[in-house]
Amino acid sequence: MRRLIFCVLSVLLLSSAVPGQDNWPQFHGPNRDNKSADKGLLKKWPEGGPVRIWEATGIGEGYSTVAIAGKRIHTTGSINGDCVITVLDMDGKKVWAGKNGRAWGKDYPGTRSTPTIAGGMLYHLSGIGNLVCLKADDGKAVWSIDIMRRFGGRNIMWGLAESPLVFDDKVVCTPGGKAVSMVALDRKTGKVVWECKGAGDRPGYASPILVEYKGLRQIVTVMSESIVGVRASDGKRLWRYPHKVYADENITTPIFHEGFLIVSGCVRKGTTSLRLDVSGDGCSVRRRWHNRTLDNKQGGIVLVDGRIYGYAESLGKSTPWMCIDFKSGKTIFKSAPVQSSYKYRNGCLTYADGMFYLYSDDGHMVLAKATDEGFDVTGSLKLKDPGKRQTWAHPVVCGGRLYIRYGDKLGVYSVSAWRLK
Repeated sequence: MRRLIFCVLSVLLLSSAVPGQDNWPQFHGPNRDNKSADKGLLKKWPEGGPVRIWEATGIGEGYSTVAIAGKRIHTTGSINGDCVITVLDMDGKKVWAGKNGRAWGKDYPGTRSTPTIAGGMLYHLSGIGNLVCLKADDGKAVWSIDIMRRFGGRNIMWGLAESPLVFDDKVVCTPGGKAVSMVALDRKTGKVVWECKGAGDRPGYASPILVEYKGLRQIVTVMSESIVGVRASDGKRLWRYPHKVYADENITTPIFHEGFLIVSGCVRKGTTSLRLDVSGDGCSVRRRWHNRTLDNKQGGIVLVDGRIYGYAESLGKSTPWMCIDFKSGKTIFKSAPVQSSYKYRNGCLTYADGMFYLYSDDGHMVLAKATDEGFDVTGSLKLKDPGKRQTWAHPVVCGGRLYIRYGDKLGVYSVSAWRLK
């Protein structure tokens, strides 16, 4: 009975749980740091996990997560071989759906990139390289460019996965051509603003971030065999740091904090801290430390209160969830709050209101508090039907809700601690 009452109250309070916090307009949120601004969230889940408010089905297969803006939820999936962008309202009802050409159909078929919402427009890059700008209200096309053809781009083994970066009046993507590695387009017209030439590598699977440090703005991203910094004003490549990973699986989006970049790679590549040395409108980098054990694959890393958290692929099913010190790179703990599958060995995470949401690649999730010794689990959730594919889409916490993508479905759960009195 108490469980039933909890469910009813949670659903009633859902729409107004955390006013003004429904803003997650791109991959990894407003700052691309994978940390939610939500407050007043549950510190402990009831038995069986948080209350599911609704589940949307038929949105297509893929590994894309969600972007939330203007009381709309945006995601993508492969339906009958097409790359389909689906927009839902906050009740899970479809507002509109539109195609962005064909979806990636080779190994691990489905969509990868998450839409970016900015200035009333939606930007999305397909796995085969079609970049579109659509009106966010109704999905009408504004412009589109095949970045593979237009810029001599080179695709990668498992398809492009970059979520477009939008800042000022520019949208940035990485075709990774022999001549043109990165481009900035006018976000309203699609016309070329600048081209970055000479990087030489194919694209990575990560998404770029905008870094502002000592008066210099630069775009940092991970290519197939390196990390690069590109001046945001004109596209000049500022620096290149070698970062060769097995099978060119550079997937983890970098983190920037207090003059340092944190990058991670799988198959024992480990995690590295790079110091940015800015001089005027130029910049170089040098290594501060390297932690070989935290070899994150596609689950992402999060920096919270001077500590870096993520899933270490090489640790498998032992204690793969790690915490390392931001300043020194020393390991603080290895923990096993939730196991992943034996085959894929991957877990992804997000952070909100003092708690971590840890999601395994086979549909298990836990709520956990980080201590000096490890993760203290305070709730768990097992998806009843996670689908036949790996649950690699990163979870999102926004507006008192937890969004979990799996198969051709999106599950939405209430994680607000607000109660009726």
